[in-house]
Amino acid sequence: MNLIIVESPAKARTIKNFLGKDYEVIASKGHIRDLPKSRFGITIEEESNHLVPAYSVAKENSAIVKEIKALASKADTVYIATDEDREGEAIGWHIAHAIKKDPEELPRIVFHEITKTAINHALENSRKIDMDMVNAQQARRMLDRVVGYKLSPLLASKIQKGLSGGRVQSSSLKIVVDREREIRAFIPEEYWTIDTIFKKDIEATLTVYDETKMSKLSITNTEEASKIVKSVQADSFIISKIETKQRKSSTPPPFMTSTLQQTASSKLGFSPQKTMMVAQSLYEGVKTPDGTTGVITYMRTDSLNMAAEAIEAVRETILSRFGEKYLPAEAKFYGKKAKGAQEAHEAIRPTMLSFTPEIAQKFLKADEIKLYRLIYERFMSCQMNDAAFEQQSITFLGKNSTYKATGRKLTFDGFYALTGAEDKDKLLPTLNEGDTIELQSIKPEQHFTEPPSRYSEASLIKKLESEGIGRPSTYAPTVATLSGRTYVTIEKKQIIPTEMAFTVTEILEKNFANIVDSSFTANMEEKLDEVSEGKVDWQKLLSDFYFPFMQQIEEGKENIISLKLAKPLGRTCPKCGESELLLRSGRFGNFIACSGFPKCKYTEQVDEDGNKVEVKVETSDEKCDKCGKEMIVKSGRNGKFLACSGYPDCKNTKSMETQESKTSEIPCPDCGGKLIWKVSRRGAFWGCEKYPDCKFISKFEPTTIKCKEEGCDGVVAERTYRNKEVYECVKCKTRTPREVESAQE
Repeated sequence: MNLIIVESPAKARTIKNFLGKDYEVIASKGHIRDLPKSRFGITIEEESNHLVPAYSVAKENSAIVKEIKALASKADTVYIATDEDREGEAIGWHIAHAIKKDPEELPRIVFHEITKTAINHALENSRKIDMDMVNAQQARRMLDRVVGYKLSPLLASKIQKGLSGGRVQSSSLKIVVDREREIRAFIPEEYWTIDTIFKKDIEATLTVYDETKMSKLSITNTEEASKIVKSVQADSFIISKIETKQRKSSTPPPFMTSTLQQTASSKLGFSPQKTMMVAQSLYEGVKTPDGTTGVITYMRTDSLNMAAEAIEAVRETILSRFGEKYLPAEAKFYGKKAKGAQEAHEAIRPTMLSFTPEIAQKFLKADEIKLYRLIYERFMSCQMNDAAFEQQSITFLGKNSTYKATGRKLTFDGFYALTGAEDKDKLLPTLNEGDTIELQSIKPEQHFTEPPSRYSEASLIKKLESEGIGRPSTYAPTVATLSGRTYVTIEKKQIIPTEMAFTVTEILEKNFANIVDSSFTANMEEKLDEVSEGKVDWQKLLSDFYFPFMQQIEEGKENIISLKLAKPLGRTCPKCGESELLLRSGRFGNFIACSGFPKCKYTEQVDEDGNKVEVKVETSDEKCDKCGKEMIVKSGRNGKFLACSGYPDCKNTKSMETQESKTSEIPCPDCGGKLIWKVSRRGAFWGCEKYPDCKFISKFEPTTIKCKEEGCDGVVAERTYRNKEVYECVKCKTRTPREVESAQE
């Protein structure tokens, strides 16, 4: 028996399907050995100044390690088949150590796609674990641990608990903050455009106006615009020039990780994380007419390379499906786009061109087919002929003004035959140079220059890629980390930095300029690439960074002024009568709190200047039915509610909704009592007034219609399920379609 060790259970199942009884396939489920979670986990070797990691197997991984070790002891050969990148190489190395095997002795197999042919080819061409790639991953992991474990506590101690800093995270945050600074500093400038419609409905734009020297157009106010309009209205025009040019729309390159994330965001509305999750399932194996197999190549790549056999196959498909005129004379190849791209990898492409999106639709989930279609069509189109256009421009010349109209016509659809053309034809009428033409209408329009737009998740990834910050595997996690740490919010697909992001970035700029500097971070990525290529010693890279950085940390402890506000106010707490009140700073701004916290939890709201804000208490006419005190109106996560004014001695609360306004006309199906609309922390529901004697609840208002399910005595509720009108039983939850009267009836 031979043992193959992969990372993912889904991948293990797919590979197992391809191989016979002679192979056992098991998944490590990712990293099984890593730096400890609860401590720094790195020591400094005194003689060499080397940084030594203290790797350990986490408790939650002990069972899988035991299982792998047991299988490995019985196996004739143990193959490491983790992902083909640096992370996968390191995971394989850690697996070998965890199961007490010599990494040098275990055959390492790699594949760009999970198909039967690729797996068999990999087994026939095994190699050893690449220690240069392992060391590059170790260096990255330890660099990130050093920055995270040393910088984050400093930020937390000086600003606010829970803050974090990171090597890639902090430089990415600065990019977002810098864009917001540009937006805030932006001063709009007024400008005007003057659009006209000539006879035959030809739309044209004013490009030049000057009564004396025909200078370039620049209209900055109403007076100038009015003057030009008045002059143009009295002008006469001739067709001075008609130009026709041939233009091409080039085929797009195949996808790599960053461009897949960007395109999936703009066309499908997928977040980077969702894109990678769906792509992972397509790579690891899905159902197809030929059984479970991987239908795309490895999705973490920054290369545009394509396998020769894949190019040959796609060219044959294009020829048979579209014909000879859509097939270039020679195959197309695309150059390296990303800094430090791993050229040994492939671009993202389908593994089986016979598995068309039309066929795939019968097997894949909704999100999977959307992404698969995107990948399939991009790969097909990258080997088709360019689309061709005829672009026409007409220049209208007056005494003091020049207008220009443009149009275009698609003369050959090329790859648009597959993807569809995004721009419609705009045809201009047939005219002759030298002819006069009348002005039909003129429209001046005021505009103001706009600030640069905020980054979206897709455009931030594009920026990170262009700057060389991070690598394909880090783009999505970096964006997720910024959001998870409350440094940014995402509204309408725009990334908006919080005020805390500005505070942290300003401190880092002053005290850790290299950490937030894009060029420094990108240069570090290049050095890590050189480590993986065997050109740079990983320990030297670590020590060159570690010791100067630790000096910065020590200086920061001394020099950074704490922003944690704890200013004594000279007032005694009105609640406990003992401790002094302090002006403090929290995640939502400044507030006043008792210094006796946590024994005394008294707080006051303050404005931006630190002045106390009087909170108006909204009273009600109701009395507490437990203690008799007045009930007051408060707000919670589910809206307003009544609470006893005697809190915390009395914690009685009551819904704001009156029984009359939220009582169903349908009696309780269980006891015949009244059904009342109630709100709890788990959401709203219909409940019986006789609770707790009757515990009937339903998310939807019941009807008097009986459930048709055999053996069920419940009633049904009308609801919408997956955009369809259905009856759902409040007891057995059986759903049946319900007829809806047509609009005509």
